[in-house]
Amino acid sequence: MHHGKVSIAIPASVVSDTPHLREKTSKIGLIGRAAAIFRIDEIIVYPDNLKTNQTQEMHLIALLLSYMETPQYLRKKLFKLEPELQYAGILPPLRTAHHPLERTAKRLRIGEYREGVTLTRKTEGTYVDIGVDQPAIVQNKQLATDKRITVKIRSIAKQIEAEPVTRDEIPEFWGYTVTSEERPLGKILKNRNFDLAIATSRHGIPFSDVAEEIRQRCETARTILVALGAPNQGLTQIVSQEGLNLENIVHFVVNTIPSQGTATVRTEEALIASLALLNVKLHH
Repeated sequence: MHHGKVSIAIPASVVSDTPHLREKTSKIGLIGRAAAIFRIDEIIVYPDNLKTNQTQEMHLIALLLSYMETPQYLRKKLFKLEPELQYAGILPPLRTAHHPLERTAKRLRIGEYREGVTLTRKTEGTYVDIGVDQPAIVQNKQLATDKRITVKIRSIAKQIEAEPVTRDEIPEFWGYTVTSEERPLGKILKNRNFDLAIATSRHGIPFSDVAEEIRQRCETARTILVALGAPNQGLTQIVSQEGLNLENIVHFVVNTIPSQGTATVRTEEALIASLALLNVKLHH
């Protein structure tokens, strides 16, 4: 079983080909769902058109992906009503382990994990809203308020007691983080130095030809990146803006949809196709 951290890189222009915010929102919803289905740890949003300013697109994608990943009961506390969230209601629910539907304290189990937001600091500790009908207390810790926190339930006697934990301690998939990058893809790859970097491209080697080699690399890789291009320009073109050759900056350039039947494949379509194929190699 693979225990490394898997990141995916999504270009900012993924939303450029759809004019309306509602359609953009729905497209980002597909990306968030794909990331959760295939247990992706991190979604990196990167600028893929170095001649234009993509700050607005980057903000929209990162905001909606973060909103989706946040349990419903924490959204009002952690997000202001931004115009970009106008259609957030159409985002599909993630239904991951960290989005429990249970809302009552008496149904909590000792040892279970919850996402929460810190409320108030008292001498005895910090109170945390964990989405049930009473707050939990993290004893003897004065934590910053209005911050998201992951906790483990320690006791559910008179009071719910919880202790802070890191995501790494949790055995099941616990959502993805979102990284909005100002640097272009070539610089990200150079800087982050992934143990295994896979670029998807229609000009790549058919996946079946390198599947076994990829599987072997997955076994020891602690950090894995799967990079996706945009419908209007593939990764080869994207990194050529930096004067780079794609083959030189990743370990594999693979075609996960050989002999595609359409002129272009959208990023969110390529994402599902690529992760489905890689999933077989990553988790077995």
